[in-house]
Amino acid sequence: MNDENKTTEADLDVIPDEEGGAPPDVEKKLKQLKEDLKRCETDRKEYLGGWQRAKADYINYKNEDGKRMEDMARFITAGFIQEILPVLDSFDLALGHGLSAEMERGILLIRSQFEDILRKRGLEQIKVEPGGKFNPEKHESVGETESDFPEGTIAEEVQKGYLLRGKVLRPVRVRLSNRPPD
Repeated sequence: MNDENKTTEADLDVIPDEEGGAPPDVEKKLKQLKEDLKRCETDRKEYLGGWQRAKADYINYKNEDGKRMEDMARFITAGFIQEILPVLDSFDLALGHGLSAEMERGILLIRSQFEDILRKRGLEQIKVEPGGKFNPEKHESVGETESDFPEGTIAEEVQKGYLLRGKVLRPVRVRLSNRPPD
């Protein structure tokens, strides 16, 4: 409001005229005050609505930013774990080369420590059974081999596969059964 529209207590001291009604200038001021009040109420609603929208936008931004940060952390974790998986494969290779019992125990202990750390971050091994059904979502066929299992089923595991928080990080590499000719 501007200074012209401001009223003081002295302005409200009304002396009624002889007929008992308010003087015409008081009615004019009362009308002006009612208009000013309406304008203030309209402005208040507008400012309140703007503030509420800004607050909602800020809350949405915080939620989206938190989700973005979480997605980035998962992406970084997945990349790091993918770089570690060949180390686990190397432990498996070392264990298959006829080491002494002490060396084998030591390598198994180190490998299990690695697996425990990765498991805490959401990594789990995809289990496969020879003779089990081939699932292209979790398995990758790298060839066929003769076996006693039904044709098209898993004959052997070539390389372990892993899930990270329920999603395939690396599929299990398998050879499928190809029945020998009769």
